[in-house]
Amino acid sequence: MSEQSNDKTTTIIFEVLRYNPETDNKPSVQEYKVQVTKGMTVLDGLTWIKEHLDSTLAWRSSCRMGVCGSCAMFINGLPRLACNNQILHLTDKRIVVKPLPNFDIVRDLVPDLDGFFEKHGNVKPWLIRKEIKEQNNPTAEYFQSPEELVNYIQFAYCIKCGACLSACPTVATDDRFLGPQALAQAWRYMADSRDEGDSEREDPVYSQKGAYRCHFAGACSEACPKGVDPAFAIQLLKKHRFCKTLGKCQETEGTTVAEPITEFKENPKIAKPPEPTL
Repeated sequence: MSEQSNDKTTTIIFEVLRYNPETDNKPSVQEYKVQVTKGMTVLDGLTWIKEHLDSTLAWRSSCRMGVCGSCAMFINGLPRLACNNQILHLTDKRIVVKPLPNFDIVRDLVPDLDGFFEKHGNVKPWLIRKEIKEQNNPTAEYFQSPEELVNYIQFAYCIKCGACLSACPTVATDDRFLGPQALAQAWRYMADSRDEGDSEREDPVYSQKGAYRCHFAGACSEACPKGVDPAFAIQLLKKHRFCKTLGKCQETEGTTVAEPITEFKENPKIAKPPEPTL
């Protein structure tokens, strides 16, 4: 049972995995009693522990608002962002916090993401253009219509938190697999009308460690805190390769540089800003 105090705080048990590879033979679990008030997130709870109970506890965090992805952890049995989950929304008794599965542990709740970012880099997650001069010394932005933006914008919301890899059963059994994050980002650029790098990404994306290694469990999309749906992206990669093999779709040239705007009209629906006061 949780303990209610007179100042509207609730005592919640935090069960935290601790591990320092330099001093410990194996991970262990340590319990802390945390004074929780309404609105406190799991990240707030960990900060309270560090400030009041144990200054040696280690984790990774930055923005505290669900943007950077640094604080992804395994919280009460699921990959979650510690900053985006309020303690009292999850439980009134006990919070179990562990580092993300499928990653080595740097220390305590800090996962080793070196391999994660290496795989991300393998799919060349940037715009590739045949015209190198314009790419390196741009004269203007590449044209892209709102309809073309829709083709990939969902997959551009990835914050590289690693939650999808921690939930993936294929990653758990094969560390060579590129994983849902890298493959989803490969599709993000291949679906971008400004990109011309399909052929440069084919080797890693369609290798034995690529898209066809995915068993379509869908756990990655369920775990994603931003709704990116990497499982869907992987299926689109497979569909794209299938269509190209049958000759049903051809590699297209990237969109051209947009014409400079020389004339514009004010939109009457947009209110004019107030006059300056100084």
